[in-house]
Amino acid sequence: MRRHKEAHLVARIGWLRAAVLGANDGIVSTASLILGVAASGADRPAVLVAAMAGLVAGAMSMAAGEYVSVSSQADTEAADLARERAELATDPEVERRELAAIYVGRGVDADTADRVAAQMMAHDALGAHARDELHITDVTAARPVVAALASAATFTAGALLPVLLAALLPMAWMVVGEAAGSILFLAVLGALGARAGGAAIGRPVLRVVFWGALAMALTAGIGRLVGTAV
Repeated sequence: MRRHKEAHLVARIGWLRAAVLGANDGIVSTASLILGVAASGADRPAVLVAAMAGLVAGAMSMAAGEYVSVSSQADTEAADLARERAELATDPEVERRELAAIYVGRGVDADTADRVAAQMMAHDALGAHARDELHITDVTAARPVVAALASAATFTAGALLPVLLAALLPMAWMVVGEAAGSILFLAVLGALGARAGGAAIGRPVLRVVFWGALAMALTAGIGRLVGTAV
């Protein structure tokens, strides 16, 4: 019998969140830094040095922050599984009834729930409790290294876009061109993230464009004030 396979969008949650966050942060933080420095009246070398420093620091910060955050989730999952493993070893009957109660709560009649729980326990007791009681599955399990690498790589990819603009735009058009180009990049990123997640495009695009534009406007304003004061 040929097994039917389905590819569900929820399987993308782990890497998609980190990827969108990394790329968005790369564009917003680097473009904002460039705009702040450029608005202060700095020349191109100063702008590019600040941009590259922001790119490297941001990528490392994203990788470290994502690794620590997701590692904490992984530690919590491991602790819950260890506790469940100990409970299964000391009192499996209580755990079987607990599993059956979960199935009853989902609409299965008591007799069927008892039989299913017994069969699931016999097949893979810890796996059954991890999935049905703790809601830990292969799809949703924390993967710190994958999340860290995805965040660093996508931050770098996102940051390179405003850096490229800073290298190519005439200085007279630096602030306006950097802002416009980066907002366009954010809109494309929002659309790609929505499409990968199977969502409508409009609202995600508006979200990333609004917050990105706000961040760039604030840093450009601060840069202009500092440049005028100096």
